[in-house]
Amino acid sequence: MPITPRHLLLSAPLGRFLIVPVVLVSVIAASCSKAAEPGAAGAEAGAGGRAGGGRAGGRGGGGPVPVVTAHSQVKAMPITIPAVGTAEPLVTVQVRAQVTGQLSRVHFSEGQEVRKGETLFTLDARPFEAALRQAEAVLARDTAQSKNAKSQQARYKELFDKGLIPRDQFETQDATAAALEATLAADQSQVENARLSLQYTVVKAPISGRTGALAVHAGDLVRANDTAPLVVINQLAPIYVSFSVPGRYLPEIRQGQAKRPLQIQVRDSQGDAPGTPQVAPPAPGSDPAAGDGRQAARSQGAFVKEGGVVSFIDNAVDPTTGTIKLKGTFDNADHALWPGLFVQVTLVLGNDPTAVVVPAAAVQASQAGQYVFVVGSDRTVEMRTVKVSRQQGEEMVISEGLKGGEEVVTDGHLRLTPGARITTGTRGQGAGTPGQGGGGERGERSGAGGTAEPGQGGGGRRGSGGN
Repeated sequence: MPITPRHLLLSAPLGRFLIVPVVLVSVIAASCSKAAEPGAAGAEAGAGGRAGGGRAGGRGGGGPVPVVTAHSQVKAMPITIPAVGTAEPLVTVQVRAQVTGQLSRVHFSEGQEVRKGETLFTLDARPFEAALRQAEAVLARDTAQSKNAKSQQARYKELFDKGLIPRDQFETQDATAAALEATLAADQSQVENARLSLQYTVVKAPISGRTGALAVHAGDLVRANDTAPLVVINQLAPIYVSFSVPGRYLPEIRQGQAKRPLQIQVRDSQGDAPGTPQVAPPAPGSDPAAGDGRQAARSQGAFVKEGGVVSFIDNAVDPTTGTIKLKGTFDNADHALWPGLFVQVTLVLGNDPTAVVVPAAAVQASQAGQYVFVVGSDRTVEMRTVKVSRQQGEEMVISEGLKGGEEVVTDGHLRLTPGARITTGTRGQGAGTPGQGGGGERGERSGAGGTAEPGQGGGGRRGSGGN
């Protein structure tokens, strides 16, 4: 159909509407192309960074991975059982009054150390002194009457022997003398009881130890054998530490205890020896080895100086928990252990003279079990499965999979794969030279448009995260 001017007039509005979307699409395309240029540059820089650092150094063959290593050792290690225990006083005494009276004086302060036999309280003794005098007077009266009855009995016997008095009169006098003798014995007992009650007005310490809070004060009326004690005394030296261990260790415990008392070491729940002063961590940037040696003193005092021994093994295993209760006795001369204090207990069963030991940081965990990276003579690593027998502080005892003297990786595991080549260093030297993977992983996580330059280890992952 031929195009006429009329058709052109009709299609002109439609053309105007089509031009607007076309222009908009062109503008958006130009903007996207400009925005993609920095991302491309960042990707290019990231590729250059990966050529010299980050994980490419270990996995892409760009260079050896910097790690920290240590050698396994064969040395004597104690065979121990860890547990949580509670310090308990060896003896606890609740002091109560044995007579009723008014408290006239308290001879100590709350929390004071007292020795056995020291005076703690004094009660008003005047009523008891009067009772003693009264009992002594009754005793004197009955003593005189008994003496007179004995004299009368002697005279009556002489008259009875001569037949001057009847038998019943003599027997009556004889019974009277015997009754007065028994009364005299009862009076003597009353005197002793009154004297004992007078002594009870002075309350003395039955044991040596530390006193607790006072329940009474001077002027209070104290009752005999009251429900609330006057004060509680705990003996702190020596002291018990009570703890429980799994019942499966009972044969080894009994076997070791039969030879000699088993040794115990304790530390408080924070890992420090009881009584060890808290030391502030070193300031950032300071030398941890510098200073007055307080950190070294703290590490040396990790255990209580006095060695404890097992003094009690319960006669039954708790069926609800499957554990057995033990008690250890400590001299506690410095009162480092305190009643009620929770402590970390280490029960020493024996000593393993040929234990293979590695730092705890060398042992890693996986779905297949625990493993270590062993460094070969060609400076490549081998992933080897091991069996850990136990952990002693910052060291682990290996029962299978490792021999003494082998070199293992203790830091830098995340960048290693079996067969990777390594370069060793000390902690804190993870920076490395360009092309040796020294840039670490820091650069790979930077945003778009990373500025890493090709061939430098500091690039790492900095460019690869650009979007």
